[in-house]
Amino acid sequence: MTSTRKTLRALVNERRGVLVPGAFNALSAKVIEDLGFEAIYVTGAGVTNMWFGLPDQGFMGLSEIADHTARIRDAVNLPLIVDADTGFGNALNVRHTVRVLERAGADCIQLEDQVAPKRCGHFTGKEVISTEEAVSKIKAAVDARRDPDFLIMARTDACATQGFEAAIERAQRFAEAGADILFVEAVTKAEEIRALPQRLSTPQLMNMVIGGKTPITDAGELQQMGYGVVLYANAALQGAVAGMQKALGVLKTQRRIDEDPNLVIPFAERQRLVNKPEWDALEKKYT
Repeated sequence: MTSTRKTLRALVNERRGVLVPGAFNALSAKVIEDLGFEAIYVTGAGVTNMWFGLPDQGFMGLSEIADHTARIRDAVNLPLIVDADTGFGNALNVRHTVRVLERAGADCIQLEDQVAPKRCGHFTGKEVISTEEAVSKIKAAVDARRDPDFLIMARTDACATQGFEAAIERAQRFAEAGADILFVEAVTKAEEIRALPQRLSTPQLMNMVIGGKTPITDAGELQQMGYGVVLYANAALQGAVAGMQKALGVLKTQRRIDEDPNLVIPFAERQRLVNKPEWDALEKKYT
């Protein structure tokens, strides 16, 4: 069978704008797989928001994202792109991060060039490390992987602090250092979105942040432009929170909730998503 890493590499290289939603836990990953998506992004912002109740400002550590990656890997069979923030330190820390996340079941890790502690790419107040240091971290990541099909995604946040041309230059340096996928974060103009695939030959990811700084662009258009991946890192999170607020608002005002599909999934659907029938069959097998 083709490995999930080979599958992901093929998807990226096809440059057909494959839609990749973000998962913040194993159940959200199972929903993504169940709906027929082709890959999953393990979102650092989502883990930070959902598990700690904190903003995406560098509170997540390597152990947390590795634990979530391993749990999601056990739950689904899709390729996993894992958000590794800044690599949790210098080039040596990046090497360790690659080894840990590769063992945990990641198929690709994303590394960014922000100063630690990092923050969401669509927040203000970002800073980036020097190009030389960022390039050294990508080189360390490339050297550290044991499986040659394990992908390295290099993200730059330089647009916000140094401008679009500087971000292009950094991305090109990352490609020369061995990055398999490039991610220029938080571009703010439609013409910049169109320009990136024309200026950079390495496959690219475009991040669609709902309510963020980048203009929301249809995945079909991004496919025509030549993007490999169209990321919606926290669409599931924002939808889940909206659903919780709606259902709990009804419970607060009406003092009850029935099995209303406009508010909650049915009990049977919840059990299907977590494979209860399979566990029932196993229980019979071993008793």
